[in-house]
Amino acid sequence: MKLILLLLDGLGDRSYAVLGHRTPLQAAHTRNLDRLAQRGCNGLYHAAIPGQCLPSETAHFLLFGYPLDRFPGRGLLEAVGDGVPFDPDDVLFLAHLASISWQTGVPILTHGRRDMKGDPREIETLYQSISVFNTGQIRFRLHQTHFNDAILVAKGPGSPYVSDSDPMRTVRPVARVSPLSGNPEPEKSMRTAQALNRYLSHCHRVLSAHDVNRCRMDAGLPPANFLTTLRSGRRIIQMPFEERWGLTGMVIASGGMYGGLAHELRLDFRRAQDTEDVGRDLQERIAWALGDTAHDFIHVHTKAPDEAGHTGDPEHKRAVITRLDQGLNELVRAVEMRNDVLVAVTADHSTPSGSTLIHSGEPVPMTIVGPGVRRDDVGSFDEISAANGGLGHLRGPELMLMMLNYADRSVLMGHRLGDTEGSYAPTSYPPFELDSTRRNDTAGESG
Repeated sequence: MKLILLLLDGLGDRSYAVLGHRTPLQAAHTRNLDRLAQRGCNGLYHAAIPGQCLPSETAHFLLFGYPLDRFPGRGLLEAVGDGVPFDPDDVLFLAHLASISWQTGVPILTHGRRDMKGDPREIETLYQSISVFNTGQIRFRLHQTHFNDAILVAKGPGSPYVSDSDPMRTVRPVARVSPLSGNPEPEKSMRTAQALNRYLSHCHRVLSAHDVNRCRMDAGLPPANFLTTLRSGRRIIQMPFEERWGLTGMVIASGGMYGGLAHELRLDFRRAQDTEDVGRDLQERIAWALGDTAHDFIHVHTKAPDEAGHTGDPEHKRAVITRLDQGLNELVRAVEMRNDVLVAVTADHSTPSGSTLIHSGEPVPMTIVGPGVRRDDVGSFDEISAANGGLGHLRGPELMLMMLNYADRSVLMGHRLGDTEGSYAPTSYPPFELDSTRRNDTAGESG
């Protein structure tokens, strides 16, 4: 049986007066999502603990059934996905150009990652001006990956256990980098924090004096006079997805981070392209998944609801969800006509359209549809209706466990074949061999 996990990134939301005190998902026209809910078993899902505000990378890692203490960091995943060269012991950070102003001696963030506009060639020139810096034993290399996205690689005896400098909200102070309290690498993390603070000071001096920024200010644009860093990480060898779940897997997504996660978990990756027609984009990804014959499990991803939520416009997010639903015709036909497809639809987190939070901690709706799946009385796919469904509230790896169960791939707890006790029934393990050694055993001998 083919398992398809359709993940609508950032789908969950809050209610808004402009939508009649409904969420964008409740207010959207979702004929196909509702048909899936009516044919399946529904519930709520949170990849960790309700109320925790998860970033996509952490939510996906937990959703795929991996423990939080093995998470390698967003910086590592982005570096892998975008092909940034690094060595296994390097520490990797996300980095973005930003604009700060000094107020009573404190650097206040006035324009962050999404606020920086201008000529791409000018932004590239600024990144190049701060691309290399050496301080003591730590050496920094900055690699621009997209318009205002970069990976900072720290080489030497460094540690990922350091804090972020990016407050991720404007009108807040840029933070000094500190070693995390109680971390297992106190000396390395202190050295890394000190070196990174020196590098960021160097970046501010170079960028503030750069001709490009003088031209930007003359044109009425904010100067890109600071480099902010966040979400550090380092490679941690992961158990392959197939070994953890007994499924050959593939991820279909557009973002480099998802390619990096697929690589680290030994999942195949098919990079999709995002266009203005989000419904058609999703339709094409579902067609790839349904037509694939090489994988047991396929993760189909779209970032469109999350991006819509970040605009701060609930009506826009409602419209985007409606367009995405139009791309689900083929998926609905598949679950209605085929008996070899199991489909789960959910999100990784909630992205509020009207909040100072980047992501919020409310659980998201979920439905599982396929042969033998219990059908409950839920008639609509949304945050409130799903709460009345038969799945209840699943968390973390429970979604994968439930999909494995409905695909008849689960193992009876305590039944062990081979040297590993896992969640799935293995099909490959050492067969019994008759012992050919001739011994003078006493069992069964007459006295």
